Amino acid sequence: MKVNMNIIVRFVLSMALIVVGFSSCSKKSSSSSASRATGWNVSGKKAPSRNTPTAGPGLVFVEGGTFTMGKVQDDVMHDWNNTPTQQHVQSFYMDETEVTNFMYLEYLDWVKKVFPPTEESYRHIYLGASPDTLVWRNRLGYNETMTNNYLRHPAYANYPVVGVNWIQAVEFSKWRTNRVNEAILEKSGYLKKNAKTDEVDAESIYDTETYIISPTSAYGAKNDAVVLKKPQGRQVKKGEETKGNYATRSSGIVLPEYRLPTEAEWEYAAAADVGQREYNTYKGQKKYPWSGSHTRSGKRQSKGDQLANFKQGNGDYGGIAGWSDDGADITNEVKKYPANDFGLYDMAGNVAEWVADVYRPIIDNEANDFNYFRGNMYTKNKIGKDGKVEIVTKDKIQYDTLSNGKIMSRSFPGQIAQVPVDEQETYLRQNFDKSNNINYRDGDKQSSIYYNFGSSETGSDKPKFEMYNSPKHNVSVDSLGSMVRKYDKTSKRTTMINDEVRVYKGGSWRDRAYWLDPAQRRYFPQDMATDYIGFRCAMSKVGPKSEKRKSARN
Repeated sequence: MKVNMNIIVRFVLSMALIVVGFSSCSKKSSSSSASRATGWNVSGKKAPSRNTPTAGPGLVFVEGGTFTMGKVQDDVMHDWNNTPTQQHVQSFYMDETEVTNFMYLEYLDWVKKVFPPTEESYRHIYLGASPDTLVWRNRLGYNETMTNNYLRHPAYANYPVVGVNWIQAVEFSKWRTNRVNEAILEKSGYLKKNAKTDEVDAESIYDTETYIISPTSAYGAKNDAVVLKKPQGRQVKKGEETKGNYATRSSGIVLPEYRLPTEAEWEYAAAADVGQREYNTYKGQKKYPWSGSHTRSGKRQSKGDQLANFKQGNGDYGGIAGWSDDGADITNEVKKYPANDFGLYDMAGNVAEWVADVYRPIIDNEANDFNYFRGNMYTKNKIGKDGKVEIVTKDKIQYDTLSNGKIMSRSFPGQIAQVPVDEQETYLRQNFDKSNNINYRDGDKQSSIYYNFGSSETGSDKPKFEMYNSPKHNVSVDSLGSMVRKYDKTSKRTTMINDEVRVYKGGSWRDRAYWLDPAQRRYFPQDMATDYIGFRCAMSKVGPKSEKRKSARN
């Protein structure tokens, strides 16, 4: 029998490729010791190597584009806050999953090490960062198991963190930015090896903006922690002339900040209409982040399985025991349900998610239809009397007392102090004229129906009514140092909307399927937390819109 040598050669080559493929997969999985929050090595194994980074750990690329924001198939609530508008979102990155308990505990461990809560001067920093575990309690329900275990027990490590208010989510994002860039600069040789763990205490903390503006001020001006490199990439030796360089934005290795996604970004990413694209148009609107109008899978391999974790009906959070349902009664481990067409998990169900925007009933696309966002607060670096940027020190930490009495740090040592922009930046500008732009065209004096456009804003012509007449709770500290809480009991308030309520999106384990529609929107006070709201981070993409070249033919 004759043997065709070409067939044998092709067979051997194909088997070799399969072996290589399996080995590369195993190598990829072996690098999972790197934290999805920071990229730090968290298990004692060597973290994966990285060249010039384009996105931080845990992020997935979301190519920007145009979409109809606020378009829902059902409006049984009759909220009248989802007027469809055409918007364009710039390309960005988003967390593949919601921030998990394990990721948030990495943050708490760092805070506890740097600002020991046993020291009175730092006690409020750790307590202010800690999630509210009491959100699980219910007057007529036994939930103490979650109260005591959900945040810290290993069984819940990969479950989404809850009990985190909007302000805490923002602070976590800032911390994550600094830890990721700190690891990148160390890997690139701009920081001393292990400086991120050995050089850190309450008086010497790395901050990305501080390093960019004033490198020698990083780590509390511990100059041996910041490495001066020769232009060719070689480190400067002792006694050698120090004409090296520090990493700058032009170096291309410092990543943009982690942050909460805007409402437009979150809705665009959740809807993932890219899966419905045909040439230069969308083939209809999705009701959920997946195709089809049902919550169960129609695919042959998983037919009948629920595609998200949500409340099925009264008293039904997880279906009948022993039968295929959504697999959870409270939250569920991330990645338990299929990803959407952008590769994002749990964009419907599990937990609802904070976004960056201040809530208003309307989306003003007449003012802007590109990267829409309401909540801009423009600041600038504070310059000291010596003409240099002012760095926050441990004795200048500022705290905010929230309306519910929780005390949170507003600044940390090592950061550059910030002040609102003033006339120096706004004079004769057309695009902005003040620091606080939350109320622009909706909530400011000019927006009020009582505003007299033909007169000045002083005296009797000053508006007497606010557009959003919401409760005004007050918390203060008396002369003895005791906290005094003053609850607004007036019956003349007309709304819960003010400048401290933030949008949250997506349905949760407590919600019916109605709320799984990506266009649905709700609001909640930014300083309060629940057992059904979590968050994920986003990062703006710098450079081209796409990661690969495309043409009209594809």
